[in-house]
Amino acid sequence: MRSLLLILAVTAPAFADDYDVKYEEAGNTCDTRPVTLTKGTLTIAIKKGVVSVSFDKAFALTGKATKDGTINAKTAKLIGTSVGGLSARYSVVGHTENGSLTLALTAMYVRQDTNKPYCAQTWNVTGTRK
Repeated sequence: MRSLLLILAVTAPAFADDYDVKYEEAGNTCDTRPVTLTKGTLTIAIKKGVVSVSFDKAFALTGKATKDGTINAKTAKLIGTSVGGLSARYSVVGHTENGSLTLALTAMYVRQDTNKPYCAQTWNVTGTRK
């Protein structure tokens, strides 16, 4: 007689929220602005204790999810930019509360030839859930 072993995997439910957001530049140490952000869509997804923040589907920042709505995430690797010779490492901190979103987005630009920091840009990001 054959025995059948049934294994059930229980996973935490996943969810994602889309936000209409507005970007306001808060700081810039660059000679010229490598990136200009004004408004767009931001998606926050949580699955198995990991939060993923995506800006206009361009790239994802990841971090640990918290129950109080705090967000702290960053890119896992350098992301290429439209400015020749520069890559960027993005990070975001902030929180969500009652359908609204308040974040600070930072881009640390790195020279591709020397792999050394070049300059930084910071934006205040505010928005509401769609």
